[in-house]
Amino acid sequence: MIAAPTIAQEISGRVGPGVVRQDTVDQIPTFWAPKERVPRLMRFLKEEIDRPYKMLYDLSAIDERMRVHREGQPASDFTVVYHLLSLERNEYLRIKVALTEDRLSLPSITSVWPAANWYEREVWDMFGVAFDGHPHLDRLLMPRSWVGHPLRKEHPARATEIGPYHLSADKEVVEQEALRFRPEEWGMTREHDGSDFMFLNVGPQHPGTHGVLRIALQLDGEEVVDAVPQIGFHHRGAEKMGERQSWHSYIPYTDRIDYLGGVLNNLAYLTTVEKLAGIKVPPRAQVIRVMMCELFRIISHLVWYGTFAQDLGQMSPVFFTFNDRERAFGIVEAVTGARMHPAWFRIGGLAADLPNGWEKMIRDFVRYLPPRLVEYDRTVIRNRIFQARTKGVGALTTDEAIEWGVTGANLRACGLEWDFRKKQPYSGYDQFDFDIPTAQHGDCYDRAIVRVEEMRQSLRIIEQCVKHMPEGPYQSDHHLATPPVKARTMHDIETLITHFLNVSWGPVMPEGEALGAIEAAKGNNGYYLVSDGSTVSYRTRIRTPSFAHIQTLPLLTRGMMIPDLVVTLGSLDFVLADIDR
Repeated sequence: MIAAPTIAQEISGRVGPGVVRQDTVDQIPTFWAPKERVPRLMRFLKEEIDRPYKMLYDLSAIDERMRVHREGQPASDFTVVYHLLSLERNEYLRIKVALTEDRLSLPSITSVWPAANWYEREVWDMFGVAFDGHPHLDRLLMPRSWVGHPLRKEHPARATEIGPYHLSADKEVVEQEALRFRPEEWGMTREHDGSDFMFLNVGPQHPGTHGVLRIALQLDGEEVVDAVPQIGFHHRGAEKMGERQSWHSYIPYTDRIDYLGGVLNNLAYLTTVEKLAGIKVPPRAQVIRVMMCELFRIISHLVWYGTFAQDLGQMSPVFFTFNDRERAFGIVEAVTGARMHPAWFRIGGLAADLPNGWEKMIRDFVRYLPPRLVEYDRTVIRNRIFQARTKGVGALTTDEAIEWGVTGANLRACGLEWDFRKKQPYSGYDQFDFDIPTAQHGDCYDRAIVRVEEMRQSLRIIEQCVKHMPEGPYQSDHHLATPPVKARTMHDIETLITHFLNVSWGPVMPEGEALGAIEAAKGNNGYYLVSDGSTVSYRTRIRTPSFAHIQTLPLLTRGMMIPDLVVTLGSLDFVLADIDR
């Protein structure tokens, strides 16, 4: 029998000479390719290879100019990094392209993946890397009048490093002119087939956008011809902050990405850090992490449930779901000392063990919530008006969802049973018994019923955590675990010094790079971290589900009516901070 060719052989056979293999800590197949061959390579990987990589999982860049340790990698001032995902192989693939500072451009892959549109715009916005052939290469997160590219190493990281803001008369005119709406700048046309369209702003201050989001609608009567989101209002430089915080002190910043997801953000980040460090988390810490993550999944879904019903005109459910959320927050506060943003997970484990009485609180909540969900099903899901407003609205096919990088409940609503807790288990999820809810039509209604059933499955997982909570330590004894184990610090001065440095400066991570990803409340949340052998991350890349999901809005809403837009937005379950970072 002839052995099947490896992915390295297939890529080399298609691209030819110039492909370089790189070994990485996360063991994701990683290759450097010449920039002029990128579109051809990407089309081959997406459409022609056996068990193709159909999902463009992420696209980002690295400013390499100050990086010290790059052994075995081609010379590069800036590196563009593509992460692809094959659901059939259950495997990631990383393609890198080296660029010199005097030739910062490469071909766009929007003709291969339409979802590359926003990712390429973000790389241009943050690094100044141009993508030839991009249909609308413009700022994405920063204002059009912004000077510089924030994720370049020379760009200031703190407000105190930037000069005072003086609004002169001339600058005010320039800024006001930049706000003037011109359809052409949004990729729209004023006329089509002799019709003169109307343009309407939804947001940036609108209750249906669940935050500061602007959507420019192109309308023919009340029918949506096009819907172009404008994001970036919540951008706070979360990735830039990763370059000046220690590996340990960055944990609280992750809470503010999906600010409804709590410790789920911590776990996504720490999954990657622990890969870099080679840390094995103790079983008790793993189970406690799972229990708290599933509690926050319920908390996030309860917020979505009540506000989604409110988007459709039901005013009562939100008060009940928020009351249930408060009960869950009571548990979170008792365990962690905080509520929405506990920042309670640590490198190698947890900040503390479970308090006395935790078991009764969890059991009471597991008994309390199921009857409430039954009541909400009766008042919301089975409501005839709710069903009429959501069925057949904003539908995605499975192929479209994969094409646009959709994950989580929004993907499973299309009929694909794909959950990263099952497919790529982490934190011991393979030891738990739970089902993966799916639906059939991929519309607003199906996205709703999948999330509701997910809450029931989360309760199953939490109940198993209570029944099978292992004994043992809640923190790893690995020397890079933070804060480090203190037991021996009074025995010898070397251990005391090491402990002091690890607490004050933070651990020194080995040189390397890794991607870690989890099934967060809104979909797949991944962190791609690059270490230069320092106490801080050289590059922190955050892949969020909301960013990918909100980019599908034009596809979902063209041809619909304005009220359907609000329904579709609510069904996607996004958070603006998760989009903008």
